[in-house]
Amino acid sequence: MIKRVQAWLGRKEKHQPVEISPDNIPRHVAIIMDGNGRWAKRRGLPRIVGHRNGMKAVKRATIAADELGVQFLTMYAFSTENWKRPKEEVDFLMRLPVEFLAIELDELIEKNVQVRVMGDMEEVPSYTRKAMEEAVARTEGNTGLILNFALNYGGRKEITDCMQDLGRDIQAGLLSPEEITSALIDSRLLSSGIPDPDLLIRTSGEMRLSNFMLWQLAYSELWFTDVYWPEFDKEHLLQAVAEYQRRTRRYGGLK
Repeated sequence: MIKRVQAWLGRKEKHQPVEISPDNIPRHVAIIMDGNGRWAKRRGLPRIVGHRNGMKAVKRATIAADELGVQFLTMYAFSTENWKRPKEEVDFLMRLPVEFLAIELDELIEKNVQVRVMGDMEEVPSYTRKAMEEAVARTEGNTGLILNFALNYGGRKEITDCMQDLGRDIQAGLLSPEEITSALIDSRLLSSGIPDPDLLIRTSGEMRLSNFMLWQLAYSELWFTDVYWPEFDKEHLLQAVAEYQRRTRRYGGLK
């Protein structure tokens, strides 16, 4: 069975038919949500307006992924490097999760979505941490789409913390170096229990990982679009999945 949809291509609003097979939906989609500030600047608006509209795109992408049958959706919400931005913007970004969950959490619960968060929550403001902890607790028993927010997250820090954790075990005599395997490292990362992303999407035309899930993205399919994140909608997700389905994943081997 092939589902035909119309997908809009980029900001020029061109479109073409896209074929999606329900038998090859990526299990885990990760998204680098980029371009909020540039979207606002092009419209002569403050950057914070772009971030607020980006919050609306989070809801659209979550609903679209759920309808499509994606099981895990990881959103890069705030990186460990984003603290370098102006304090006013950082403060606004830290309040966005509070605002988003206050508005959307009840609907997420109705849709059986489970909220998770990965990152260093000790460094975020208490009001942000409280909102995320409440969302995680209230959706813990849900069995549908897992919506995983990477908040105050950095791939290099994640790997460094993991190596230090393993090193402490070796020092304590609980582990030998020969016992360290990829599976063991997986179990010690912040993404433990979540499969590696099948598909990474990055918006706004940038083509880099920006310190996002560096270990987990080893064999993920990458899809880049010029569309700014506030413009991202269901049709763009379908376009990304259609491209994913056209590729052959060999993991270094041959097929």
